[in-house]
Amino acid sequence: MRYRVTVEGRVQGVGFRPFAYRLAQKLGLGGWAQNTGAGAEVEIEGERERLETFLQRLKTELPPPGRVERLGVREIPSQGETAFRIRASAGGEKRAIILPDLAACSDCLGEIFAPQNRRHRYPFTNCTHCGPRYSIIAALPYDRPQTTMKAFRLCPDCQREYDNPEDRRFHAQPNACPQCGPQVEFWNSAGECLAQGEAALSLAVKTLELGQILAVKGLGGFHLWVGAGDENAVARLRERKRRPHKPLAVMFPDLTQIQGNCEVTPEAEDLLTSPAAPIVLLPKKSDSNLASNLAPGIGELGAMLPYTPLHWLLLTDFPRPVVATSGNGRGEPICIDNGEALTRLGEIADGFLVHNRPILRPVDDSVTRIIDGRPQVLRRGRGYAPLPLPRGQSGPTLLAVGGHLKNTVALALKDQIYLSQHIGDLDNPETEAAFEETVESLSRLYGAVPQKIIHDRHPDYQSTTYAQGQSAPTFGVQHHLAHVLAVMAEHRLQPPVLGLAWDGAGWGLDGTLWGGEFLRIEAAQWYRVAHFQPFPLLGGAQAMREPPRVSLALLNCFDWEDLPPALQNHFTPQQLSQLQILYQRRLNSPLTSSVGRLFDGAAALLGLVGKISFEGQGAMLLEAQIGGLETEEAYPFALDAFPILSWRPWIEALAQDPAPLNLKAAKFHNTLINLALQVCRRQGLKQIVLSGGVFQNRYLLTRLIRRLQGLDFQVYWPQAVAPNDGGLALGQIAAADRYDLD
Repeated sequence: MRYRVTVEGRVQGVGFRPFAYRLAQKLGLGGWAQNTGAGAEVEIEGERERLETFLQRLKTELPPPGRVERLGVREIPSQGETAFRIRASAGGEKRAIILPDLAACSDCLGEIFAPQNRRHRYPFTNCTHCGPRYSIIAALPYDRPQTTMKAFRLCPDCQREYDNPEDRRFHAQPNACPQCGPQVEFWNSAGECLAQGEAALSLAVKTLELGQILAVKGLGGFHLWVGAGDENAVARLRERKRRPHKPLAVMFPDLTQIQGNCEVTPEAEDLLTSPAAPIVLLPKKSDSNLASNLAPGIGELGAMLPYTPLHWLLLTDFPRPVVATSGNGRGEPICIDNGEALTRLGEIADGFLVHNRPILRPVDDSVTRIIDGRPQVLRRGRGYAPLPLPRGQSGPTLLAVGGHLKNTVALALKDQIYLSQHIGDLDNPETEAAFEETVESLSRLYGAVPQKIIHDRHPDYQSTTYAQGQSAPTFGVQHHLAHVLAVMAEHRLQPPVLGLAWDGAGWGLDGTLWGGEFLRIEAAQWYRVAHFQPFPLLGGAQAMREPPRVSLALLNCFDWEDLPPALQNHFTPQQLSQLQILYQRRLNSPLTSSVGRLFDGAAALLGLVGKISFEGQGAMLLEAQIGGLETEEAYPFALDAFPILSWRPWIEALAQDPAPLNLKAAKFHNTLINLALQVCRRQGLKQIVLSGGVFQNRYLLTRLIRRLQGLDFQVYWPQAVAPNDGGLALGQIAAADRYDLD
């Protein structure tokens, strides 16, 4: 008998065809396998029992990261074929899953550290199980001529590997060796090449040893490296990058050094050593020997392991932790081109370790953490993007353009949703250009022409402006609805659901800035069933940069002598008089119900922050104050104005509380948890969704999950998709599929 089998899933760039070849040979079957635009296709011929065994093992034994998600099988006339072969790729509808860039596998690492191996210390060693994918592919199917490796002609030895179905490098599209592949060079800040190959690596290590800043071109763009134990070098990097306080990620040479500086659970270890190899946020040990200015005032550290052969070689020669932060200026996208890096990073880096393998699209490191024993993605990038999520139904082709901050975009094709990598905040021309290029690139890869474009309802978002400038029909989705629907889409939830959408701000249906919302999701409609009492942001966006202004509005106090001591240093009597006019007349003072801004106000009241240098700084400092304190103490609150939830009693209590700082910080968090529990009980829905940037707070999220579960609620939170605005695009697609937006 003979079957024609269509295969969909993670089957390109993972060694699927050689796997099918070897399996067919073991079973004595004939036929062929090839890549297609939708995945792969196989024709297989032999005895029925062996054919069924082939199909079963095809689904269950394909090594990771490959995964067969769907098989279509039909019987066709037999041809008497007894040998199995691999055919050239075919075209057709473009639906194949593009794999993310993956960390170097153990086999490849073994080769680069084996002195007798021909790839000894070669920085671009890879195989079908690892290496670049999404960052180098230009078109489907995933074949070498359609990647940035097309310029590198395989040498005879690499060609034999590439052509041999028994070799793990069979059709490994980025396959290369020192004779035929990409090479590294060390440049000074003027762009002059000072060394190549091993000499370039030596100069890079010397740069680090001198306490200087090294720009390193990796898989999805440039990093900026300095020794993570060198406080002066870290301070210099912060000054040049204009990043005074935001935490810096650290790359460690090995897991043992991470364990020496951070608390590492078995789940976190699995995440650190996974093929995605993301940054993992870990509690920092008090006796850590790293620089104190890596994450000032914050008890967590973003840790990762080397994930390319180049990283492994550098950290073998410089066996100490290094800061490995994105290679960009403040608010800009990560650099991917050598010349661009010289221009944009020339005043930051002292030296450049570059290579000549082009990167087609910027892909930042992913940021993750463990919540309730399960991984949670906070920034979706290398290792995860652009893996699709199931759509739950087959529908029209849709493009969702996300929000303004932490932007991602999503493309819905038939029954899959392809979510892009993290793009960034659309505050400057460079990031706007990266946003438009990502939209165009994702659409081009899949040959997609959107029938509708979905965007946030905020009229001033750059993503909204872009969407409304296109020819396709556009539809707006309320910001917090998108947050809740993103979690429902990820977990395949059906209404009714009560969603808690707590964040910094999103455009509300009443023209105010929402951010402390309880949304009831029904099959055909949704409702805002409760929200925090709105308060004015004195000076608009300036209040978001200066949390003491939020504190003034919360307290309605503009007499300098009556201010809490922590606020007196921030204002003169004249400034208070001017701000009081803004408050009373509502001049440039939009109303908000934002829980994120409540965190800002509380952090300022406790003297933790004045002007902030990055979003969420106040909330992170407030959470960090709790430390290991265990308490159920909280401030009083009342629901007598329901559905409006007053913060006034507990903010005033916080301002007057003589308790230690850690206890006041814990009581603030516990009050929010208690209030949320009361509203959930009052609504009476069993399915609870927690989403929005505020739920990046580990203490708040973990304790609220456990308290809700203790009351027999079914609790869901973002795991594969970011809880912040990086998840909006998924929620926008879900809204378009669920509700009639016409």
